[in-house]
Amino acid sequence: MNLQQIVNQIVEQLQASDSLLRLLLSTSVLIAVVVFARWVLRRFIRRNVNSSDLRRRWLVQLRNGLLLVLLFGLFMIWSNELRTFALSLVAIAVALVIATKELIICISGTLIKGGAHAFHLGDRIQIKEYRGDVIDQNLLTTTILEVGPGKYMQQRSGRMIVIPNSLFATEPVINESYSKDYVLHTFTVPFKRTDNWQLAQQELLRVSQAYCKDYIADVKRHFDRISYRTGLDTPAVEPRVTLQVEDPEDITLVVRVPTRAEGRNWLEQSILSDVFSANDFSRIIPTT
Repeated sequence: MNLQQIVNQIVEQLQASDSLLRLLLSTSVLIAVVVFARWVLRRFIRRNVNSSDLRRRWLVQLRNGLLLVLLFGLFMIWSNELRTFALSLVAIAVALVIATKELIICISGTLIKGGAHAFHLGDRIQIKEYRGDVIDQNLLTTTILEVGPGKYMQQRSGRMIVIPNSLFATEPVINESYSKDYVLHTFTVPFKRTDNWQLAQQELLRVSQAYCKDYIADVKRHFDRISYRTGLDTPAVEPRVTLQVEDPEDITLVVRVPTRAEGRNWLEQSILSDVFSANDFSRIIPTT
């Protein structure tokens, strides 16, 4: 740093000190004038106003009026500094918002999630490609045990996923456990058109009905309670097998069965194992 820079810094500091000194001096003069005016006017009122009610009213009005004069004077004296201070506060606020944007979005997602009662601990949810059972949630994150791979598997992969709550502010959430104790579980079984899919449809329905017959009445009562609470129509809970055609050469059987929330994977695997171990659905095309 050369001599010229040192001199310039000293001059700037002196100018800043001189400006502050003038502001403090002006503030002191204003306060002294207001205090002196208050003392003079109070003496005048006490000596010349005989009615006690009128004298008290005038004293109160004098106090409030001088307070307004003092505040207005201080504002006029310090207006430039207050403007600079306000601009600094705005700049700080903008920088703070930019720096903490993700944190603010996470908190917003938490509020949205909590306000909507989207899910609770133990529910199986899916958001974007993340799917699993909720084991923990706090102000910033939600932790799930991954279920997969894929959206049709019902077994845990052994991995834990920590999801930032900011996703809940921008992405839809699928709750697979909204009905709690019992759920309607759906899985698909693909076939070729040349396969004996009609027999497969019959067998899948028969085996599903056999597994569900012992608790189907409990499932009906459970969904009746949910329908009464939510005002929705009670869904049909009996096992069903429907057709889905996405490709001219393929037939997909869609199986829907009622089951306990924690037993959906066991029931799906049991039905598939029983059906495919006892039947062969390939058709033999005769040769000519």
